[in-house]
Amino acid sequence: MSHTDSDTVTEMRRRLATLTPVSLEIIDGSAAHAGHAGARSGGGHFTMTIVSAAFDGLGTVARHRAVYAALGDLMQQAIHALTITALSPTESAA
Repeated sequence: MSHTDSDTVTEMRRRLATLTPVSLEIIDGSAAHAGHAGARSGGGHFTMTIVSAAFDGLGTVARHRAVYAALGDLMQQAIHALTITALSPTESAA
């Protein structure tokens, strides 16, 4: 499955909807990595900040696992690198 970067962001948003985010920001930094091995293979570089009540009571690793599970096969195909900031609504408001 081949994705343009905007298609990838749209698909990421669609899949992450399962976590019912209060807010979701995805920044595509792929252009800054042109020529990088991951970029040549078609995978993009993304930075994400997601706020969801699903993260209440979960540690960082569990939050990241929930994001990876929601993104599924995008992690092996369209996404080469992903930086995640995952917060509960209480943490986001602080």
